[in-house]
Amino acid sequence: MTFPEIRSARDEEIPAVGHLISHSFFHLDANAYLVPPLEDRLKVMADFFTLLTEHAQKYGRVDVIDLPDGGGLAATAVWFDYTKESPDPEGYDERLRALAGDYIERFLALDQLFEKHHPHDGHWHLAFLAVHPDHQHHGLGGQLMTQTHSDLDTAGVPAYLEATNENNVRLYRRSGYVDMDPFEMLLPDGTPFFRMWRAA
Repeated sequence: MTFPEIRSARDEEIPAVGHLISHSFFHLDANAYLVPPLEDRLKVMADFFTLLTEHAQKYGRVDVIDLPDGGGLAATAVWFDYTKESPDPEGYDERLRALAGDYIERFLALDQLFEKHHPHDGHWHLAFLAVHPDHQHHGLGGQLMTQTHSDLDTAGVPAYLEATNENNVRLYRRSGYVDMDPFEMLLPDGTPFFRMWRAA
């Protein structure tokens, strides 16, 4: 199957990007911790990912690959530029509480964990790399990373991410990421993320 080229997401597509990420990440342990009930998870997480992706559209980069039939998005990579100062998302606290509802304490725990362990050196942060479940294993995630890595290497800028499981860790190692110290960071229920760094 031949997919279209990588392009920048349009502003009006950001909710669709958030939904794609939520759909792609639906069964991840971290998402199950944040929103345990299956009937709530897709919408709450889509709203959460949309909130962050809106901010990345202004202070980073949101790349997408279309489905071959033009019927939506097949994959996305959402990056934040931490080589310079950027504000928090506008109205973040209020919007997070509104979308998270009864699960707000879990989202606050996630934010505290990420803030505590985020590196201070200038870098680009790969916040989300998501491929529609029906189109995984076609190399789309690798294509999305390769394009941005090339730009970062030219500019001499490193990259950072938090992997969600051992399979993703192996994928990112193949793309030049190495384990950081500390490597694991744990949500309150013990669900791990794995901190990884890619030198320019």
